[in-house]
Amino acid sequence: MKKTLYMMRHGQTLFNVRRKVQGWCDSPLTDLGIRQAQVAGKYFREQGIQFTDAYSSTSERACDTLELITSIPYKRNKGLKEWNFGTFEAESEDLNPPLPYKDFFVQYGGEDELELRERVADTVADIMKHAIGNNILVVSHGASCRQFMRAWEHTSDIEQKQRLRNCCILKFEYEHDTFKLVEVINHNFEEE
Repeated sequence: MKKTLYMMRHGQTLFNVRRKVQGWCDSPLTDLGIRQAQVAGKYFREQGIQFTDAYSSTSERACDTLELITSIPYKRNKGLKEWNFGTFEAESEDLNPPLPYKDFFVQYGGEDELELRERVADTVADIMKHAIGNNILVVSHGASCRQFMRAWEHTSDIEQKQRLRNCCILKFEYEHDTFKLVEVINHNFEEE
């Protein structure tokens, strides 16, 4: 059965505004982040998209975003969490090395880029295999979404070089254990 995955990043948080590294640590949605999630929810309703299954990272910012988008019951999944940045968590983003990070954070108790990619790809594949319906919402994080895209870039004609802004929506088709990115909805929610 063909299924559709809508994978999205959470709304803007306090740490996003303060330019703090935010992986496994957490901070609340800002007023703008709440509005971004509400706009994303409105987009889904206007497109007639009704979710049959919903999943969120265990981080509060992702759960709160999902709850603003849909009222259906959802499952929290640790495999959808953001990159673990080790002792860089909650520090200034100015301390980050240049991209790509690769295995930089491992020496600081964090996660390797390929470990993150595999964790998120395996988690989402498992979700899709067990999802009962055919329209699945997954709310996760910027680097997690980007790494999932990279895991499946060989099946897609879409190249997304731009930053995945808060509440960016990635639409994937899923069939025969394969994901294909078919659309990137990277609205400028700040203007809503």
